[in-house]
Amino acid sequence: MSDIAPAIELKGISKAFGPVQANKDIAIRVMPGTIHGIIGENGAGKSTLMSILYGFYKADKGEIFIGGKKTVIPDSQAAIAAGIGMVFQHFKLVENFTVLENVILGAEDGAMLRPSLAKARRELKALAEEYGLHVEPDAVIEDIGVGMQQRVEILKALYRRADILILDEPTGVLTPAEADQLFRILERLREEGKTIILITHKLREIMEITDTVSVMRRGEMTATVKTAGTNPAKLAELMVGRKVLLRVDKAPAKVGNKVLEVRDLNITDNKGVHRLKGVSFNVRAGEILGIAGVAGNGQSELLEVLGGYEKATGEIVVNGQKIDLTGRNSDGQSRRARGIAHVPEDRQREGLIMDFFAWENMVFGYHRDPKYQRNRLLMDNAAIKEDAAGKMERFDVRPPDPFLQAKSFSGGNQQKIVLAREMERDPDLLLIGQPTRGVDIGAIEFIHQQIIALRDQGKAILLVSVELEEILSLSDRIAVMFDGKMMGERLPADTDEKELGLMMAGMTKGEAA
Repeated sequence: MSDIAPAIELKGISKAFGPVQANKDIAIRVMPGTIHGIIGENGAGKSTLMSILYGFYKADKGEIFIGGKKTVIPDSQAAIAAGIGMVFQHFKLVENFTVLENVILGAEDGAMLRPSLAKARRELKALAEEYGLHVEPDAVIEDIGVGMQQRVEILKALYRRADILILDEPTGVLTPAEADQLFRILERLREEGKTIILITHKLREIMEITDTVSVMRRGEMTATVKTAGTNPAKLAELMVGRKVLLRVDKAPAKVGNKVLEVRDLNITDNKGVHRLKGVSFNVRAGEILGIAGVAGNGQSELLEVLGGYEKATGEIVVNGQKIDLTGRNSDGQSRRARGIAHVPEDRQREGLIMDFFAWENMVFGYHRDPKYQRNRLLMDNAAIKEDAAGKMERFDVRPPDPFLQAKSFSGGNQQKIVLAREMERDPDLLLIGQPTRGVDIGAIEFIHQQIIALRDQGKAILLVSVELEEILSLSDRIAVMFDGKMMGERLPADTDEKELGLMMAGMTKGEAA
């Protein structure tokens, strides 16, 4: 047995939130100088466990050992003092501060900032050279890309002398090229003796970068294996407790007439920023057009215009009829009357009212349907509840209880509620944004099957996703957006993640070469 003490050892960690047992008697050992992956479904307890390690939560019971020494971590300052740094999925940077100012924020040497900034500039240069984390110290955060912002977060942790780095879903906002660059940085950090914990739902990343992987299910640690001795199918089965189909099984598309035609669509926001720049494309019956792109390049605005949330200039034609883009009939209700269903990107802000019951959420937008009306003044709540119960059963919503509030369901089941409401309206066109964002692997399989089934019924589907793997596997055609413009279209069989990644960064293969 090795005499080397684990960089981190957790023993018997348990944490409950009321009746919910988030972590149950968890034990895990992370060896120094390794990249250790942690995977699991939504609600498996991964984030709770890392929040305990970083001092955001206090465990109900259990012990933490850092480098073999028992360590009490009551808050994040204690975690930093113990050599732990955390890079969050949503970066914690001050956007109008420079890189340098963000790095020293909270770690100043005194009231006088000039010496702290001078010291930080020297150390930043040394760290950049040692780990390949090159950044422009005087660049303002809001002016640099997300890949560079992530480097700043890593540099913040290293500046605070972190030997252990926790990264939570680090590639969620990166292009494939930026993700590859991040992995090279992580490998360099490992070579220099740093210990890295990687939380991700992407099995490909686990296989590519980690040395060891731990699997969590329902608050318990179910397995820890050497990455070289496993494969994605085995890991998926350990996560879910059953075999999972990791690829999308679909027949070739049987394409019909044009359902959606978009011509020269433009939007300028209230700050004068041109968000959509002459966007044109079409979607036919029986096909899925996937829109790829890094978040913030116009995809959200495109969905909002098509769904009736935003006004724009240009032309939208559905089934041969022009859609009103600026007048009284430009809202979501008018879009639904034209056979357009919309699963928004942010289910909690735009798809659901979290304090309302599931049966209420399942009728929003369609409450004027005659089958839900008892008379002109009253809705037939009994019919709505019965309808909701049927949809919950067909879409495998767990628990299948129409009288639970939306906030009581996991993210994947909230998504199923929105999908059931929109997909069962027999739409001609389905707009769907980030269908599996924050959704566990079992629910991803189910959601993909429902999307393909709708396509096979002859419906037109516009799919927006930041997950390139999802775009490639679901789409019949792929369009790429960058900076509010369409960079071009590709067939999935004729392209790959590398080419799409270049287009997402605003380049062609020739320009990259």
